[in-house]
Amino acid sequence: MYEPIRTKSVHTPAADAGFPHRTREEELDIQLAGHLSALLAVTDELGLGTTGDRIAAQVARLRGTPPARHAGRNDAPVAALHRRAHDLAGRVLVVAASRADTAVAILAAEAMDAHTAALAAPQSATTLVGAH
Repeated sequence: MYEPIRTKSVHTPAADAGFPHRTREEELDIQLAGHLSALLAVTDELGLGTTGDRIAAQVARLRGTPPARHAGRNDAPVAALHRRAHDLAGRVLVVAASRADTAVAILAAEAMDAHTAALAAPQSATTLVGAH
């Protein structure tokens, strides 16, 4: 009635496929470093040097090499940058929690709080929040 399946299933492990495999922890490290790098770019864009240095240290720890830093600024609205940074910090927090990286999770939570406060502050004070 039914003909048996003669091809390999897509669910068959590819142990002999001839390409390297990464562990879940390695994949999470790569994902976390990527999100932190994106957060670093926005943080540098906002001119938050001390916070950027803390983020860069975590990226260097995960990647084994210091990240490239963003030196120039564009004309993006400050509020939009704070929203973007808040969203990126949220992504960092989720991956850090999944990876059980407490130091990065605390850093991400602090960044989320700082960007939330910056968005709630009057426009003139927005550029000063977190610039310690």
